[in-house]
Amino acid sequence: MIKVVGVYLDSLQSKCYVSPDNLELFKGQAVIVETDNGLQIGDTVTDVSLEKEENVVLPLKKVLRLATKEDLKKRDYLKKEAEKALRTAKEYAKDLKLNMVFVDANYTFEKSQLFFSFVADSRVDFRELAKRLAQKYKTRIELRQIGVRDKAKKIGGLGPCGLFLCCHSFLTDFNSVSINMAKNQMLALNPSKINGVCGRLLCCLNYEDDTYKYLKKDLPSIGTVVQKKEGTGKVVAVNIFKRTYQVDFGSKGVQEYSNEK
Repeated sequence: MIKVVGVYLDSLQSKCYVSPDNLELFKGQAVIVETDNGLQIGDTVTDVSLEKEENVVLPLKKVLRLATKEDLKKRDYLKKEAEKALRTAKEYAKDLKLNMVFVDANYTFEKSQLFFSFVADSRVDFRELAKRLAQKYKTRIELRQIGVRDKAKKIGGLGPCGLFLCCHSFLTDFNSVSINMAKNQMLALNPSKINGVCGRLLCCLNYEDDTYKYLKKDLPSIGTVVQKKEGTGKVVAVNIFKRTYQVDFGSKGVQEYSNEK
């Protein structure tokens, strides 16, 4: 078991686990993190906890120190500079007739690298754009093409449940979501009902999928022909929460059966 703390890094716009390096840290603190790309600033999003080594990516980046007032002033300055760079990138992309939609821009804390995130329907040849940006800002430029889910994670918003998007609030990774999960939960396969604001299947379909699979395990599917003492009938309805199903016997009517474990 090793000590870790979750940190949301400004430049990467994502959460990662790093080593607290003997510092007593708590959720909500601004910290300076030592990484392969130099110093980065971010905020702790968890308290220090113990984690199994196989559950984290080693070697861990580590927290160098708590951010000072000067660090926080520099953070605000870098944010404003990145916003200016984002406007410039949009202008350059328009001049080059590149079909790309920029999402955000972020500097590393030492201003040694400038990251741009964008979405596009297909691959984009942005070599000329990167060249122009590097000439203007005299720093290393990295353009990242992200998916619509990543865009939603970065921008945030409200889901159909009325709460802030899970991906923006607490999800660190996107687990696979399939249409079968919606079918397992007997949801209407209407895109407006089962898709999130990103246009992809709702991440929350994953949350209760195992429970639905467990509850449905010994229940017959709708349309299944079954043999009962009343005769042969067809399953016309299933209630997984009550653990019951209804069988239509034609002229003998519909009967309900329990399948409690």
